[in-house]
Amino acid sequence: MKKEQVLFKTMKQNNIRGVLEKHQVVPVVTINNEAEIDGIINGLIAKGIYCIEVTLRTPYALTAIELIKAKYSNQISVGVGTVVSKEQIEAVKALKVDFIVSPGINAELGGYLMESGIPFIPGVATPSDIILGMQMGWDTFKFFPANLFGGIDALKTYGQVFPSVIFCPTGGINGDTYASYLDLKNVISVGGSWMMK
Repeated sequence: MKKEQVLFKTMKQNNIRGVLEKHQVVPVVTINNEAEIDGIINGLIAKGIYCIEVTLRTPYALTAIELIKAKYSNQISVGVGTVVSKEQIEAVKALKVDFIVSPGINAELGGYLMESGIPFIPGVATPSDIILGMQMGWDTFKFFPANLFGGIDALKTYGQVFPSVIFCPTGGINGDTYASYLDLKNVISVGGSWMMK
């Protein structure tokens, strides 16, 4: 891969750091219908949280994102999670989401994410995943599911092995543990749903 291509790809993906630096806590939310939206958004804002990752786990998710963007885009950053296909990327690009989160990583999906022009964070769990991402020119990853792949201890090790990489761990993080994750030098933010309870 040419140096220019690596620099271009890194710049495209690194935009996600600008998003995550503003939001140390990223609520991961599943929305089933319109009646849930106002309560969810107002509840987050009341807690001083101005970011949301709406997962594509329900048939209503895309409509929910569209409504949140229309009503709350000046108050909250709207991202989309559980993105696993080109078709989903195209759909959320049309909705002008602020960032994209994928639970995993591969070169084909990565190409579509870069082409979208939207800040994105791919999911990794193993050293091989991280190396693949680094070969794509990326340095910022979702560590998922954090609780099943070593949690804080794994991130400490990854900090030594991959000193240029930072993470947004998600999965099994709760109100008792999120601050310990944020204390790690290689953690920029954390994702979860504990704040929704």
